[in-house]
Amino acid sequence: MKLFYIIFLFSYFITLPGIASDINITAEKRVEWHQKSQKMIATGNAVATKDDLRIKADTLTGYYGNNQKENKDSITRVTAQGNVHMSSPKAQAYGDKLDYDLIKEEAVLTGTPSKIDTGKETITAVDSITYYPQQQKAIALGNVIAIDKDKNTLNADKMIAYFTKENSKEEKLSLQKVDIFGNVKITTKDAIVTADKGTYLPQTGLIKLYDNITINQNGNILHGDKAETDLNSGISKLLSTSPKNRVKGVFKEKK
Repeated sequence: MKLFYIIFLFSYFITLPGIASDINITAEKRVEWHQKSQKMIATGNAVATKDDLRIKADTLTGYYGNNQKENKDSITRVTAQGNVHMSSPKAQAYGDKLDYDLIKEEAVLTGTPSKIDTGKETITAVDSITYYPQQQKAIALGNVIAIDKDKNTLNADKMIAYFTKENSKEEKLSLQKVDIFGNVKITTKDAIVTADKGTYLPQTGLIKLYDNITINQNGNILHGDKAETDLNSGISKLLSTSPKNRVKGVFKEKK
């Protein structure tokens, strides 16, 4: 059940904040410099590169302004429109539009749907996938579907992932917690689990699901208020939060 790790994929594009400097933009058709409106527009298979990050789109636009953090004029916002493809050595991202605000430290990928793929895991979202480098947080919205290499699938209306630096000297992030909300559905080869919300704690390998929980395992139906699954031991528990709400089960008799 590695599917909860998938939201972490957007952090593979952590190099985005450095795009304000040393960015190279090329295009097949033309590159325009609009001095009065302080922007640069690249059209036709436009490509922006920075270190090992590459953004390709039909049109790329870089907006200039005063960057108070660096106390100089530089690119403060980059947008990509049409057939957006963002790539790094670890992951690929696809969408219709990418909007990265370097001042707000916010990158928003939208599409029909937007998608991130590592070759082993994928995540898609109908509304948007937003990454906040400064807050070390990522949010996927709108019929979020996460699929891992074992074809385990997670559906939810919203997923929020929180990261932390592995140590003070490195920029490498590790996944701290994932919260999932709304129409939560986990599908594996052995069972289907539904709930209203849940939390995944990767440090302990524990998944906690809450409210209106139903577990369907080969026709055996279990209902409860709370469920816990330990990914390390493979042991799952269905719990009740009060004496009034008893854990219930309907077991299918085998011939």
